[in-house]
Amino acid sequence: MDETEFWEIVDSTREAAEGDPDDHAELLVEHLVRLDPDAVLDFARHFEARFQRTYTWDLWAAAAVLLGGAGEDAFDAFRCWLIGRGREVFEGAVHDPEALAELLEDFDPAVDGDGEEIGFAADEAYEALTGVETPDLGLAPPPPEPVGDPLNVTDDSTLAERLPRLWDRFGG
Repeated sequence: MDETEFWEIVDSTREAAEGDPDDHAELLVEHLVRLDPDAVLDFARHFEARFQRTYTWDLWAAAAVLLGGAGEDAFDAFRCWLIGRGREVFEGAVHDPEALAELLEDFDPAVDGDGEEIGFAADEAYEALTGVETPDLGLAPPPPEPVGDPLNVTDDSTLAERLPRLWDRFGG
């Protein structure tokens, strides 16, 4: 599976789910179990590589702005949700988290931002196909700390200063 196929699966299942993260996760699993186990592992590698790319202070700040605060678990769920939004939103946000101010039509923290189940879709599909847990994907381990300039993601003034456009649109 190449990167284009990965994003096509993400996009088609998100569209079928009408953007609902829980439905998206279920549709991902349904799609992935129709593939062979090696293809599911390829999908998992693509997902994990993108998940690792989102481990940045600025994206953590963006999650905190959008969610009204984000601890480690909420940030992880946000990162899965961000991948689930598709290539354009994902790449735009990774390149410049402030771009989320323009890339997101709206954001409802009660519905959006929690894609934890999306992050488990490949594992569920692989286990359903093989009866065993997903093996090690052979990727480098994630960095011990987020990439970039550290900041206090619990301080509103810091968030507003670091991401002013996002803060103006969705903050506080």
